[in-house]
Amino acid sequence: MDASATPKGVSLEPRSISLSALMPGATGAVVGVGTEAREFSPVERRLIELGFVSGERIEVLAQAMPGGDPFVVRVGTTTFALRRREVETVWVEVSSPDASP
Repeated sequence: MDASATPKGVSLEPRSISLSALMPGATGAVVGVGTEAREFSPVERRLIELGFVSGERIEVLAQAMPGGDPFVVRVGTTTFALRRREVETVWVEVSSPDASP
Protein backbone atom coordinates (compact mmCIF):
# COMPACT_ATOMS: atom_id res chain seq x y z
CA MET A 1 0.00 0.00 0.00
CA ASP A 2 1.27 3.46 -0.80
CA ALA A 3 2.17 5.55 2.21
CA SER A 4 0.08 8.39 0.75
CA ALA A 5 -3.05 6.25 1.08
CA THR A 6 -2.57 5.87 4.83
CA PRO A 7 -4.73 8.15 6.99
CA LYS A 8 -2.72 10.41 9.29
CA GLY A 9 -2.30 8.94 12.76
CA VAL A 10 -3.49 5.46 11.74
CA SER A 11 -0.93 2.70 11.38
CA LEU A 12 -2.32 0.25 8.87
CA GLU A 13 -1.47 -3.41 8.62
CA PRO A 14 -0.42 -4.73 5.20
CA ARG A 15 -3.89 -6.24 4.68
CA SER A 16 -5.73 -2.95 5.39
CA ILE A 17 -7.46 -1.24 2.49
CA SER A 18 -10.20 1.29 1.84
CA LEU A 19 -13.69 -0.12 2.36
CA SER A 20 -14.66 1.25 -1.06
CA ALA A 21 -12.23 -1.20 -2.72
CA LEU A 22 -13.91 -4.33 -1.33
CA MET A 23 -16.26 -6.57 -3.28
CA PRO A 24 -19.52 -8.14 -2.03
CA GLY A 25 -18.86 -11.00 0.37
CA ALA A 26 -15.69 -9.47 1.83
CA THR A 27 -15.48 -9.31 5.62
CA GLY A 28 -13.11 -7.73 8.07
CA ALA A 29 -12.74 -5.24 10.87
CA VAL A 30 -12.66 -1.46 10.81
CA VAL A 31 -9.17 -0.04 11.44
CA GLY A 32 -10.16 3.61 11.39
CA VAL A 33 -11.79 6.49 9.56
CA GLY A 34 -9.99 9.50 8.16
CA THR A 35 -7.63 11.07 5.68
CA GLU A 36 -4.55 13.20 6.00
CA ALA A 37 -6.71 16.20 6.94
CA ARG A 38 -6.32 17.32 10.55
CA GLU A 39 -10.04 17.26 11.32
CA PHE A 40 -12.75 14.80 10.35
CA SER A 41 -15.05 15.87 7.55
CA PRO A 42 -18.77 15.95 8.37
CA VAL A 43 -19.21 12.64 6.51
CA GLU A 44 -16.33 11.00 8.41
CA ARG A 45 -17.69 12.27 11.72
CA ARG A 46 -21.14 10.86 10.89
CA LEU A 47 -19.69 7.47 9.92
CA ILE A 48 -17.95 7.27 13.30
CA GLU A 49 -21.22 8.19 15.03
CA LEU A 50 -22.99 5.42 13.09
CA GLY A 51 -20.54 2.78 14.35
CA PHE A 52 -17.63 2.72 11.90
CA VAL A 53 -15.14 2.49 14.78
CA SER A 54 -11.89 0.60 15.21
CA GLY A 55 -12.42 -3.12 15.79
CA GLU A 56 -16.04 -3.25 14.61
CA ARG A 57 -16.84 -6.21 12.36
CA ILE A 58 -17.81 -5.25 8.80
CA GLU A 59 -19.19 -7.12 5.80
CA VAL A 60 -19.84 -5.91 2.25
CA LEU A 61 -23.28 -7.20 1.27
CA ALA A 62 -23.88 -5.75 -2.20
CA GLN A 63 -23.14 -3.02 -4.67
CA ALA A 64 -25.23 -1.81 -7.56
CA MET A 65 -23.86 -1.87 -11.08
CA PRO A 66 -22.79 0.16 -12.97
CA GLY A 67 -20.87 2.53 -10.75
CA GLY A 68 -21.17 0.64 -7.48
CA ASP A 69 -23.71 2.96 -5.80
CA PRO A 70 -25.29 2.23 -3.44
CA PHE A 71 -22.64 0.32 -1.54
CA VAL A 72 -24.37 -1.92 1.04
CA VAL A 73 -22.42 -2.86 4.17
CA ARG A 74 -23.18 -4.38 7.54
CA VAL A 75 -21.35 -2.88 10.51
CA GLY A 76 -21.92 -4.92 13.62
CA THR A 77 -25.62 -5.79 13.34
CA THR A 78 -26.70 -2.72 11.36
CA THR A 79 -27.00 -2.55 7.55
CA PHE A 80 -26.24 0.66 5.63
CA ALA A 81 -26.61 1.66 1.99
CA LEU A 82 -24.02 4.35 1.34
CA ARG A 83 -22.40 6.08 -1.60
CA ARG A 84 -19.01 4.67 -2.49
CA ARG A 85 -17.41 8.11 -1.97
CA GLU A 86 -18.77 8.12 1.60
CA VAL A 87 -16.81 4.99 2.54
CA GLU A 88 -13.55 5.82 0.75
CA THR A 89 -11.93 6.96 4.01
CA VAL A 90 -13.03 3.94 6.05
CA TRP A 91 -9.97 1.67 6.44
CA VAL A 92 -10.55 -2.06 6.92
CA GLU A 93 -8.38 -5.03 7.80
CA VAL A 94 -9.68 -7.78 5.55
CA SER A 95 -10.39 -11.21 7.03
CA SER A 96 -8.88 -14.23 5.34
CA PRO A 97 -11.46 -16.25 3.36
CA ASP A 98 -11.07 -19.29 5.62
CA ALA A 99 -11.46 -17.35 8.90
CA SER A 100 -14.54 -18.11 10.96
CA PRO A 101 -16.91 -15.19 11.75
